[in-house]
Amino acid sequence: MSKLVLVTGASSGIGEATAKRYGAAGAHVLLLARNTERLDGVAQAIRESGGTATAFPIDLSDAQAIKDLAARIESEIGTPDILINNAGAGRWLPFLDTTPEDARAMIDVPYLAAFNLTHAFAPAMIARKSGGIVFITSPASFLAWPNASAFIAARRALAGFAEGLRGELKPEGLFVTLVVLGAVETPYWEHNPDSRENVPETDPRLMPTLTPEQAAEAIFEGVEKKKPTVVKPGLYRALFVMNALFPKLVAKQLRRSAKKKRAAKS
Repeated sequence: MSKLVLVTGASSGIGEATAKRYGAAGAHVLLLARNTERLDGVAQAIRESGGTATAFPIDLSDAQAIKDLAARIESEIGTPDILINNAGAGRWLPFLDTTPEDARAMIDVPYLAAFNLTHAFAPAMIARKSGGIVFITSPASFLAWPNASAFIAARRALAGFAEGLRGELKPEGLFVTLVVLGAVETPYWEHNPDSRENVPETDPRLMPTLTPEQAAEAIFEGVEKKKPTVVKPGLYRALFVMNALFPKLVAKQLRRSAKKKRAAKS
């Protein structure tokens, strides 16, 4: 593989594992995240394994910073072949526990960050007539779980953007992949307190928690095959179909699960 692959949120978790997977496959990986020290550590690990990586510390909630960095990358390195919008922020919180500032931050990253980054690189990708744009999201893009209304709104915005963009860019020679991942064991849970308690319970035998490496492999394989949608664990697909056919039944079950979990917490 001789590709230029950009990964946001690359300093830990899914982004780190995805960057390392592409580095191992021979890609030149561009790493974007806020934490300079951790980002440099990931870049060094990729290089020590024989890969190529360049770190770019950035606050992805800053639209001008994204525009400036994109121009620098295109000038110094080139236009990415694959753009992976993985960075995400936000806590699973009940509506009344969510401040307006929290809600805005969840829109800034992932949605506006993905929009701004894609907007910056898309013209050159279109001119080249090739490339892939990838969006990493949660089942919350398709299911209205209780106690996470602002989080759900931001993820639905991201999924809607990806699906709308696909129709615009396919005639230009580009593909768009939306990756929907269930629970992944990453530092996200440590950085977003009380979120785990508000995620509905699932049967671990049917919907196991993924490792970052399993998530990265699902992303890698889906993108290599240019799949429009990747869902992992796959059983979520059935749940999405059920929700489309029987929304009241699914909503009732989700409310019951949330109530049971909060009762157990108290």
